Amino acid sequence: MMSAPRLRVRSRPPEGARAGLGAARRPARQSRGFTLIELIVVMAIVALLASIAAPRYFNSLQKSRETAMLQSLTTMRDAIDQYAADKGRYPDSLQELATARYIREVPEDPLTASRETWVEVPPPSDMQANGRVWDVRSGAAGRSADGRLYADW
Repeated sequence: MMSAPRLRVRSRPPEGARAGLGAARRPARQSRGFTLIELIVVMAIVALLASIAAPRYFNSLQKSRETAMLQSLTTMRDAIDQYAADKGRYPDSLQELATARYIREVPEDPLTASRETWVEVPPPSDMQANGRVWDVRSGAAGRSADGRLYADW
């Protein structure tokens, strides 16, 4: 009688087979994710960083609005002076400056987000000047970072 061929038994399965079997035999608790404590610690760190960065961000936004308003005021005041020097009188409105091409358009007040809130200041009564706009100021309520009223700029 012929004996049956002997099968070779390996003590270790091949690499590809071992990875599949090992994952199937691994207990479910070893499949690791993030624990609740780890998530809470990460969220606390993110909240701490946001609480430090947010006030600085909003302060820089306000400072940039103030800078833009100051630049708009300076530009309009220069245009008013140039208009008065050229025409011999002050303009009757800010729109007249734009119509006469001394400025492209009446700028938007960055603090109020409107072109209609500019306060047109007439010439002083002791000045013998024609026209209704001698100076311009912002109509925004409140104070700047340095404590001055926006209406006094």
